[in-house]
Amino acid sequence: MRTDENGGVAAASEHRLTGIGVSPGIAIGPAYVGERGELPVEESRISEADIEAEQGRFAEAVATSSRQLRKLRTRATALPGSAADEIAFLLDAHLAMLANSRLVRGVNQRIARDKVNAERAIQLEVEELGKIFAAMDDPYLAARIDDIRVVGARLIRNLLKKPYVAYSTLSGGEIVLAEEVTPGDTALMDPRRIGGFATEFGGPESHTAIMARALGLPSVIAVPGLLEAAKADGQVVVIDGGAGLVILDPSTATIEHYRARREELAREKRLLSRMRRLAPVTRDGIEIELEANLELPVELDLAVANGAMGLGLVRTEFLYMNREDLPGEDEQYEFFASLLRGMAGKPVTLRTLDVGGDKLPEALAGYAAADTANPALGLRAIRLSLRERKLLDTQLAAMLRAAAEGPVRILLPMISTLDELRRVREALEQVARRLRRRGIKLPDALPPLGAMIEVPAAALAADALAGEADFFSIGTNDLIQYTLAIDRTDEEMAPLYNPLHPAVLRLIQFAIEAAARRQIPVGVCGEMAGDPRYAALLLGLGLRELSMAPRRIPRVKQRIRCLDMVAATRRAQAIMDQADSGRIAALLDDFNAMAEPL
Repeated sequence: MRTDENGGVAAASEHRLTGIGVSPGIAIGPAYVGERGELPVEESRISEADIEAEQGRFAEAVATSSRQLRKLRTRATALPGSAADEIAFLLDAHLAMLANSRLVRGVNQRIARDKVNAERAIQLEVEELGKIFAAMDDPYLAARIDDIRVVGARLIRNLLKKPYVAYSTLSGGEIVLAEEVTPGDTALMDPRRIGGFATEFGGPESHTAIMARALGLPSVIAVPGLLEAAKADGQVVVIDGGAGLVILDPSTATIEHYRARREELAREKRLLSRMRRLAPVTRDGIEIELEANLELPVELDLAVANGAMGLGLVRTEFLYMNREDLPGEDEQYEFFASLLRGMAGKPVTLRTLDVGGDKLPEALAGYAAADTANPALGLRAIRLSLRERKLLDTQLAAMLRAAAEGPVRILLPMISTLDELRRVREALEQVARRLRRRGIKLPDALPPLGAMIEVPAAALAADALAGEADFFSIGTNDLIQYTLAIDRTDEEMAPLYNPLHPAVLRLIQFAIEAAARRQIPVGVCGEMAGDPRYAALLLGLGLRELSMAPRRIPRVKQRIRCLDMVAATRRAQAIMDQADSGRIAALLDDFNAMAEPL
């Protein structure tokens, strides 16, 4: 006999597999086993005389793929909530890759240069692009190779005349088990008909993961051996998207347990949905500002639906992805202005471009620096923007124009010196003068200029920075990474990535205290802000602004409403006297246990 993770007895026939939970929830239903692996591609050589004809085959596959994607886009409009907008954005990006993109040009060049068939040329070009994207330091940008692979697979399938199996035909609450589920696949997944899905491959930053969350489909990805363990269609499956667990052939007791868990989650969801109407106020009357981080435009609806009091971090990098040209001032202005209109007078914090290292998105390829041994410490973020003033000035102009639509703050990533802040402020004033000469309406006072505290140098020099910055935003993800010299995307190093390390907490405390002395606002926009476990500690240290993924707002609000600020401050002081991470964790968890949400 063996026990399961809940302390009960797991049936011997059960097969439990673990992966990465990317969309929480419980799904119970019959399996639908997808195709195993990509379609096999054979390499064949062609003659000089056949090059034009082979490129013609490829052009026909491009045209067919474009028609399919446009049809998918139309069908996706029926998806619920923000999922319709999300999939439309993704499919537009895929359609852009089928225009005269690096992928299409590269395949045509390989057919002519290497004299190989189109299928093999696609495969080689995707592999080459994969190496470029894999070297990117930002996990969100690196994960965009998934989109290129999906487009490449669609082209190959159309060249081989192999039709897709449509998930739209499923209607019995099936659990899809597959090697991979593409964003296009999710457009065919009606959450009223499909219970959830699990895959052998994929990443938590992928568009598929984002789509799964938008659709509310319980999902687990990166499950080793999933298809080998799956028997056939109809096999009963349980998916726990929160725990990252897939159970094949669950026992009766296990099914009953997860049915009860599903009901519990439904009740919890109903309770949290009511949080939108309640203020984030502690028991002793201290109001906390809860804002949303925004990565993609469609998350705006989620932010509003979850009661965000503003946008505390708008990442602008997506504007530069999956394209060869740079977004212009007008395009960026339209996007920023739409956010301000959508937030209806609530503050919006726009972060300037945060990419770089030795590899850049294709639109920024001309701005790449020479190869460097450590891209994370190279030309990136504000360093890149200050070296390439055209990039910075265009963003600042768009942000300034948008400020006429509502309250805007401008946030600068990876600040490490006072000089960087001063140079950006000078650039902001220069751009404002140029815009006014053009007769463009701007607010009388320029938007506040803030510094991200995400490298130890910024935290330790926070006193000086606070004299120049109008506000601070603490980026805990990178601050932990740089302080502990740990790559947060490295699975082997994951156990050492510790938000409760005394050095990390002291740097956060330095920044908060420096901001308080200068009387400037300070908040947190990293993952710590969205985890209820850390709420008491962060507020006890003096923070009153937290920005997080939209879906996390209700749970953090619930935690805040159970807190007494005086008690939280005392516990934070006790924690800051500790030198051991284990003791810090124990003190925090003990405090949380005494104030469980009602």
